[in-house]
Amino acid sequence: MKKKVTYFSRFAFFPVLAIAFLQTTAQVNVLTQHNDLQRTGWMTNERILTPQNVSSGNFGKLFTRQVDDQIYTQPLLVSGLPIKGKRRNVVYVATVNNSVYAFDAETDTANTPLWFVNLTVAGSRAIKNNDMSGACGGFYKDFSGNMGIVGTPVIDSVSSTMYVVARSVTTGTPKKYVQYLHALDVRTGAERPGSPIFITDTVNGHGDGSVNGKIAFDQQKQNQRPGLLLYNGIVYIGWASHCDWSPYHGWLLGYDATTLQLKYSYNSTPEGGLAGIWMSGQAPAVDDQGFIYVSTGNGTVGVGTNPNDTTNRGESLLKLSTQSGNLKVVDFFTPSNYKDLEAADLDYGVDGVLLIPGTNLSLSGSKQSRLYLINNNAMGGVTANNSTAKEVININAIDSKDHHLHGSPVYYKNSTKEYIYAWAEGSLLRQIPFNRTSLLLDTAHQITGTYVLPKGMPGGMLSLSSNGLKKNTGILWVSHPLSGDANQKVVPGMLQAFAADDVTHELWNSNMNAPRDSSGKFAKFVCPTIANGKVYMPSFSNKLMVYGLNPPAAKQSAQKDYAVNNNAGTKSFQVFPNPARQQFMIKYKDDFATGSKVSIELTTTYGQLVYRQNNLYTANNTISVSLPAGIASGVYVLQLISEKGDTRTKQIVIEK
Repeated sequence: MKKKVTYFSRFAFFPVLAIAFLQTTAQVNVLTQHNDLQRTGWMTNERILTPQNVSSGNFGKLFTRQVDDQIYTQPLLVSGLPIKGKRRNVVYVATVNNSVYAFDAETDTANTPLWFVNLTVAGSRAIKNNDMSGACGGFYKDFSGNMGIVGTPVIDSVSSTMYVVARSVTTGTPKKYVQYLHALDVRTGAERPGSPIFITDTVNGHGDGSVNGKIAFDQQKQNQRPGLLLYNGIVYIGWASHCDWSPYHGWLLGYDATTLQLKYSYNSTPEGGLAGIWMSGQAPAVDDQGFIYVSTGNGTVGVGTNPNDTTNRGESLLKLSTQSGNLKVVDFFTPSNYKDLEAADLDYGVDGVLLIPGTNLSLSGSKQSRLYLINNNAMGGVTANNSTAKEVININAIDSKDHHLHGSPVYYKNSTKEYIYAWAEGSLLRQIPFNRTSLLLDTAHQITGTYVLPKGMPGGMLSLSSNGLKKNTGILWVSHPLSGDANQKVVPGMLQAFAADDVTHELWNSNMNAPRDSSGKFAKFVCPTIANGKVYMPSFSNKLMVYGLNPPAAKQSAQKDYAVNNNAGTKSFQVFPNPARQQFMIKYKDDFATGSKVSIELTTTYGQLVYRQNNLYTANNTISVSLPAGIASGVYVLQLISEKGDTRTKQIVIEK
């Protein structure tokens, strides 16, 4: 398959972003989720931010951009774009209220967007979590409200067009659910000719929800979660489900980028069910030969007693091709324990697919915190003991449902070495060398970070920046919850920076100077975007946070949704004495957990869990706590968690 890519090229063993719109060589574009078609997550042309200048004194939040709702999409950026009478660097964000914003990416002169559009259909509203009445038994909380745009858009630099999917539902009864693909001019926000196009499809099959041998695309149940892919003039869009609310299937549809007409269609289980394509928001990957890679979640595997039949492909890494004139599976890998993964809700497709540059290898994995290194030229299907996998890497070292690996690993190469990075929930950051001679990951010489993530989903969302291959310029950027489980709650978040050559060296985090630098409420499954000396971090605080060098002085009245201040008023509690030595008392001021049990967590201000105790009985709303002797003096975040999952948080000082 001949490759034709309009918005990025490759050099040696790493991706180089194309320089479009006449920007200078020091400026770059971020036009797609995780930066490139290989989904490396690596910004290779960052010449301003270095491990030497990213520190609490030199680096911090410069300004914020207010938006109308939560941001589930990775920010995209175009440098040197002619817009409103001058060339600007422009950052684009989309919200769950079906809104798309274009902001000046460099200045804080005004919060007013360069343009703004809302893509909700007339007479309708953005869909909400409570529209999914059958999901999670009627208690669907994976989203906390609106969920109109959640898949990261993609931008074509040649035509200056952004492609994005928006979801709406009519306000009257009966409700009508619709999904539309929009093509927007990145300079004005105006719809391109033929835009928007109503998304619909029907495939042959007798699987879940079929009628007379046909399966129709379900506008309500199909969740457009992955980032969009633009490749060879086709926009590819993937879908999964809402809390496994059946009937649903994994879909991947390809639309002509010029005419917006449907050209390719793939359904992962036409004779079965489920097998959604969601990949924690990552977009499909494409290799040098033009093959497309996605991973699928829990669902039907094979047909009858043949797990290698390509008709139904749940729990799998898929290699797809359009060479036949349609989108079809040409090879796949399914872990040998797929039945166990299915039964334990440890499904495979929770990770996106990382293609290691300059090789035929891919990395993808499951909630079990396993990454599978696969030869894409001989993937092997289902085999006993995963005999065709080159390596199976245990990222978390704990077999537990509470330590999932979400998102996708990222890749980096300096002048002498190559690495991949991954961070599972409740675990330590992993930096694993890649040996280009053996084409294996050198797990025996991995570097392990020192900070333990809080227990609970989804772990660390990673991006990486460097000045090309120049050593000691790489920075690993990670967004993760500061405390609590973000699966079905909105929790405070934190942005961290580590030296990419040695992740035991933390450079900076957003809670070092929280009144100024707080990253707000954690944006679930969203990776930071790095470009032109700035880091763009979305939040569920309805703001885009913009970080860079020489930040303003901290103001105590600034952002207040960092962990130590997120429970003011009547829902607060008392801790005494505070400062404390080894013992202290906790007393509630309300009926938070009267007569029931609670758990407590003590974390450092940068999120490292140092102590946890479960199922404490709260007689008279009072708890007595005795800390282990090994906990050092310092400032900590104390969190109480009720049996219902409610939380209360307070700062405590330990003095030995």
